[in-house]
Amino acid sequence: MKPIIIDVDEKNIEQYPPVCFLNPKNEGYLVKKDWLLKRFSEGLKIKLLYLEGDEKCYGFIEYIPGEYAWRAVDAEGYLFIHCIWITPNAMKKKGYGSLLVKECIEDAREQGKLGAAVITSTSAFMADKDIFLKNSFKEIDTQEQFSLLMYPLKKGPSPRFKDWKSKLSAYKGLHIIYSNQCPWVSRFMTEVEAVIKERQLKINIKELKTAQEAQAAPSIYASFNLINDGKLLTDHYISLTRFKNILNKEFPR
Repeated sequence: MKPIIIDVDEKNIEQYPPVCFLNPKNEGYLVKKDWLLKRFSEGLKIKLLYLEGDEKCYGFIEYIPGEYAWRAVDAEGYLFIHCIWITPNAMKKKGYGSLLVKECIEDAREQGKLGAAVITSTSAFMADKDIFLKNSFKEIDTQEQFSLLMYPLKKGPSPRFKDWKSKLSAYKGLHIIYSNQCPWVSRFMTEVEAVIKERQLKINIKELKTAQEAQAAPSIYASFNLINDGKLLTDHYISLTRFKNILNKEFPR
């Protein structure tokens, strides 16, 4: 079946909800939708992949001008990819992911950008670098499980990681620092309130509300940070079960 790519904007978001594989009635999606509506004016693009004659969405890519990236990265002059997904597994390795990556590259070319950039991870919840290396991206830096890659179109400064580690020491006690860029994080934040109340946790919660705040986050992924006394306990979305397990380890009863 022929792949069809839909550009989502404020005019058609109701018809083509970019649900990130959440139910569009889920609170997490509704929060993400509000976040998206605020970002379109900053140049954010989100594209959905369908197959001709099929109403199911099988993938998406989200990217934005680098100065508005919601990661701890300096990527001004580039289009920066937040997320790319293809699902289910049976739909992978068919070239659909490459189609979406090429959409970003062509947009960067048309906009006169220096290129496209992305952060990948070998751990869960972020794309692996292989799809980008396959599409002629170059790995330019690594930190821990993360890789920073770029597709150059013009000569100019390369993207770079921000100094996120130095931020950690400022966080005394237990903290959650998050953004609504990820709908799964948004969903977690609505669910975790009951656990906080049940355990009577003394926890500081801060929402990152601008790209500048996200770029200054105390982790590379930026959209979710669980910190205790300067120690980064997790830097990406987790389940409630995982959250409880971390609490049991850090604060044994």
